[in-house]
Amino acid sequence: MPCCGALGAHRRSTLLPSAPSSRLCTRHSAHVTLRHVTPRGGRGRLPPPIHPLPSRPQAGRACAVCGAALRRAAHAQSGGAARGVRGAMAGYSAEERGAPHSAGYRLFLKDAAGRYISPFHDIPLRDGGAENVFNMVVEIPRWTNAKMEIATKDPLNPIKQDVKKGKLRYVANVFPHKGYIWNYGALPQTWEDPGHKDEGTGCCGDNDPIDVCEIGSKVCSRGEVIKVKVLGTLALIDEGETDWKIIAINVEDPEAGNYNDIHDVRRMKPGYLEATVDWFRRYKVPDGKPENQFAFNGEFKDKLVCAGRLLLFTKGKAMQEDFAVNVIKSTHEHWKALIAKKTDGGEINCTNLTVSDSPFCCSQECAKATVDAAPPCTAANPIPPEVDKWFYYPKN
Repeated sequence: MPCCGALGAHRRSTLLPSAPSSRLCTRHSAHVTLRHVTPRGGRGRLPPPIHPLPSRPQAGRACAVCGAALRRAAHAQSGGAARGVRGAMAGYSAEERGAPHSAGYRLFLKDAAGRYISPFHDIPLRDGGAENVFNMVVEIPRWTNAKMEIATKDPLNPIKQDVKKGKLRYVANVFPHKGYIWNYGALPQTWEDPGHKDEGTGCCGDNDPIDVCEIGSKVCSRGEVIKVKVLGTLALIDEGETDWKIIAINVEDPEAGNYNDIHDVRRMKPGYLEATVDWFRRYKVPDGKPENQFAFNGEFKDKLVCAGRLLLFTKGKAMQEDFAVNVIKSTHEHWKALIAKKTDGGEINCTNLTVSDSPFCCSQECAKATVDAAPPCTAANPIPPEVDKWFYYPKN
């Protein structure tokens, strides 16, 4: 059994990483890349780190997986040629293991140097730039049905297909919708804390990274990492839990410059927001479940107020316009508390390779052993024909 076997641990967190340093796992002679934290304070910025990393790495730390001591190293190790590699944006790549459309399928992510990373913990939430631009990990390409998700309880948090009652999950087609009607994914380094009751929704979080519906024209690939401009958010109440849905557009989309808030979506894509509410309301009905509910009467909340725009109201408009970005910041704070072990993450796996001063940091050798333990990539299994079935229900 590899020394990096499954770590069912609390989630740990890092802050926005900057210049990397590295340490060496003495048991495996494998390098672990660590990143110093650049505090971001001031108005309009993400809050500063909980525990800023000192100028020199601390001594006496160990690989969280194998327990071997970590010491300073001169260079970081880059991975070799990967099997089943798929291209992705922003310097990241994806490596498939197992057969697509099977319970054993996993999609592991790698950084620009070829090192295995966690898409949940190692990809920064932001890389600087505009206040409402964030990194997104694409889990489900538009028009597809397979319910793919970041495996929050698995080491390295690969993307896998959800399984319920022993069966692979495919989202049903509720007329007139076919599959997911956006590129669907998550913002890294966020967590909807199941122990935190949201003041606006009155419900606790769903224990996952915050979800994103990307509305651009390109159909993205699974495992692709893209930069998105946040336009607004919808508060779904899914089986009694708060499940925020961020509405965003790929910054590389040819029309991205025309979209600045949720009102632009309503103006330029008439019917799309209404279809989004209808999709989330009814997508579980074919499974015998009731329609989902929404906070705020199903109204979309806008993004951060634009620089230079005069706020004329102290409650309604101003509160609404910074709602979406504040929700993201809040989930980032919950993730940081998880990383600092200031809250209980239960079965969430926090193994990472780049989070500065993290007790869950592991060596690249251990990360590679986790990937190597997964079955090799093989041909995709056929999609069951019933996945294409359309369901018809009256709208309430």
